[in-house]
Amino acid sequence: MLKKLTNRVYYMDHVQETDRPALGLICGDSYSLIVDAGNSPAHAKEFLQKASELDIQPIKYVTITHWHWDHTFGMDAMGGLAISHRGTKKKLGYMKELKWDDASLDSRVEKGEETPFCRDMIKAEMPTRHGLKLMTPDIIFDDKIEIDLGGITCVVQHVGGGHAEDSSIIYVPEEKVLFLGDCLCEDYHSGPPSYDHNEFKKLIDKIKHYDADHYVTSHHVPETHEEFWGYFQDLAEIGDIVREELSFEKALEKLRVIRQSEPDEDQKGSILSFVNGNEKRANKKAVTGETAASLQE
Repeated sequence: MLKKLTNRVYYMDHVQETDRPALGLICGDSYSLIVDAGNSPAHAKEFLQKASELDIQPIKYVTITHWHWDHTFGMDAMGGLAISHRGTKKKLGYMKELKWDDASLDSRVEKGEETPFCRDMIKAEMPTRHGLKLMTPDIIFDDKIEIDLGGITCVVQHVGGGHAEDSSIIYVPEEKVLFLGDCLCEDYHSGPPSYDHNEFKKLIDKIKHYDADHYVTSHHVPETHEEFWGYFQDLAEIGDIVREELSFEKALEKLRVIRQSEPDEDQKGSILSFVNGNEKRANKKAVTGETAASLQE
């Protein structure tokens, strides 16, 4: 059975073992809407079976938070009208052209085009991918789209972020529920996990504009306002302390001095992510500078 978050919103828990994200169901007086399509046809079908046990209006829409495989590989099985940001459609169009057999996945990992984690999770969730059909969305938007389900509204807003530039969030104002997808996760696709400090601050500021009591991130249990902001406010403060520091040890010492305490393991991991982000930005600037210099010669 799906878990009830509010009178009109349900969800199915994430599954860490095969990287299944949490999926949402928003129920209106006229139609219902699903948040994300699942990481496989089996995942989508399981969700639809559980949804069929509820006394709700027909499912008409599926919103996609971003292009990553674990949020999109169940689109064909989900059915309904799929909605996404324009950037998501572009990425999915590219993914449709790829091969997803073991050899092709392994080859892309060797070339640095895919992460070992995603390769391994795809194989764990779908040992064979015969007949896997990837889809592109039916309805696209550039900034924001509002969907009236009858007595309840879904606001789908593009927010971007380091994890995926096409990331969108889904806000249900009547229920004060905010589905965040993976927008607040680190960048895992360009080297070590990282946060860009400036980009992260902008994203946090965007999310603060939404009046929510419940926050649903894709690979975590739903959280209350207090639980959610207790963690992410601390993370934002760590980013403010690290700032442009390129040395993990120096950043760690700065945090110790400012807070007069020893960071726990999670906080140390956050420090490293911001330092990694600074290193990536510095490397990009160096490459850009080299390119500009070569053009002047």
